[in-house]
Amino acid sequence: MTPQPVRIAVELPAGPAEVSGLWSAPARSRATVALAHGAGAGMEHPFLAGLSDALSADGVAVLRFVFPYVEAGRRMPGPAAHAVATWRGVEAWLAAHAPGAYTAVGKSYGGRMASVAAAEGAIAPARLVYLGYPLHPPGRPDKLRSAHLPAISVPQLFVEGANDPFIDPREQFDEVVASCQDARVRWVEGGNHSFEVKGARRPAEHIGAGLAGVVGAFARGR
Repeated sequence: MTPQPVRIAVELPAGPAEVSGLWSAPARSRATVALAHGAGAGMEHPFLAGLSDALSADGVAVLRFVFPYVEAGRRMPGPAAHAVATWRGVEAWLAAHAPGAYTAVGKSYGGRMASVAAAEGAIAPARLVYLGYPLHPPGRPDKLRSAHLPAISVPQLFVEGANDPFIDPREQFDEVVASCQDARVRWVEGGNHSFEVKGARRPAEHIGAGLAGVVGAFARGR
């Protein structure tokens, strides 16, 4: 299925704006996912493309999108308020084009920003999936990004590489997950922050597609 380009309205603090999106809707979708990119890559990154294609093939409608800094051609993420506003705009777009419950999914930064938006009440997804949650910068476990997570009442799924430096030490990550109201973890043994496993050379699109079963099942409430 070829994704269809769409434009998503976003109300930024400075005024109205638009960001680009890609919409894939199977004829009979069984769930809907909004899929955000990580800090260093846009929505067309092979990992996200592989995941989106595999989800669509499994009957899941997928809206990929970019944050305003990517739309503007910048490499570094903008203010968190811009990302929250983008998630709000994505939810509004889905309400108009695919009414019903949806699951917010994000790679690293994109997932963290979804959690912030949900904790603030800016969006109301049925579920949240974090693909490599960036709990702290590598080597800086004192810089936690988790204070808001216990405020989220909907189910949360952390898909994590067991060798991801963003969640090391593991004990600290386990404590954060335990502090959430409703959270579970799905481990990728040997995986790093990009879910690459040492010694197993696979293209990024294959790695993304390999997570579709886990993400799709959770989006369908399983």
